[in-house]
Amino acid sequence: METKVWRVDPKSPDPKAISEAAEIIRKGGLVAFPTETVYGLGANALDETAVRKIFTAKERPAWDPLIVHICDLTMLDWIVEDVPEKFSELASRFMPGPLTVVMRKKPIVPDAVTAGLPTVAVRMPNHPVALALIEAAGVPIAAPSANRFGRPSPTTAEHVLHDLAGRIDGILDAGPTQVGVESTVIDLTKTPPVILRPGGVSKERLEEILGEVLVLSALPSNVEAGLPSPGMMPRHYAPSVPVILANGSASDLAKVVERLREQGYTPNQIGVMMPEGWLVDEKGLVLFRWGKWGNWEEMAQRLFEGLRWLERQGVSVIVAPLPPPIGLGLAIRDRLTKAASTNSATNCQGNPR
Repeated sequence: METKVWRVDPKSPDPKAISEAAEIIRKGGLVAFPTETVYGLGANALDETAVRKIFTAKERPAWDPLIVHICDLTMLDWIVEDVPEKFSELASRFMPGPLTVVMRKKPIVPDAVTAGLPTVAVRMPNHPVALALIEAAGVPIAAPSANRFGRPSPTTAEHVLHDLAGRIDGILDAGPTQVGVESTVIDLTKTPPVILRPGGVSKERLEEILGEVLVLSALPSNVEAGLPSPGMMPRHYAPSVPVILANGSASDLAKVVERLREQGYTPNQIGVMMPEGWLVDEKGLVLFRWGKWGNWEEMAQRLFEGLRWLERQGVSVIVAPLPPPIGLGLAIRDRLTKAASTNSATNCQGNPR
């Protein structure tokens, strides 16, 4: 299959391109499109055959559910059985935006979307291209991130093409995304509400409306029975080389780099997600200039770009410092921890290649 690319203005997309992409969605095809968080891979959420194509293209397991994207709140009537009491207040503040809410689904939503569970994850993206596509298609669109399963999420159309060219029908290319990490997923069917995946809306901001909010600390015992949210696997968002984590200081980052050198890595084999102004012996290292430490918005926006860029430079290992679990730092920390899997600052795994 040839993957068509429409290059569109992110603020005022070409109606012809949107119309062509929407027709593909209506006919059961797959189109990647930008949201404010990352690029998504979309299919008609009410067409089970089309939805299953997403899993094939991404090589995604069926127990990992999808998020359903809507362009206005009236679409909730199609897919949600009952709207929780606090939803309207959340929606008025965070929709459109990087917040996904888990609610009870209606039978019209295929089990393929929800991993067979009775709940559905719903969000309204804050991006003119995404909203125009959903409106033109006339159906809610199921869309995970537009990448191979387990890889760093795509924040540009080039990332999508790298992973999925020839596997999907088209891509609406509107340039880089703004938030850079996926939406926060919160389950309103639980009391108190539970964050299943930290993301673009912080726990602190949600607590201003909901009061006590928990953060999920463990996976369900039987993963293959279906996860309640995407992005929950212990290893996820991972490049093809090991990621080693350092504590959030320049001195600890330097110690991890030195430990890798002692293990036999040459400097050009070591990639570093380097915060601005951190004094580390940079000689020969492959550096991605990540942004100012503490500016979690900028660092979130550049996180996946950095992991993918360092991977393309041919490094053998990537070192990254962990932000504190506050604000967007919690989402960055979640992505890096999953990208690193069992690796940590005190347990440098792997051998030079």
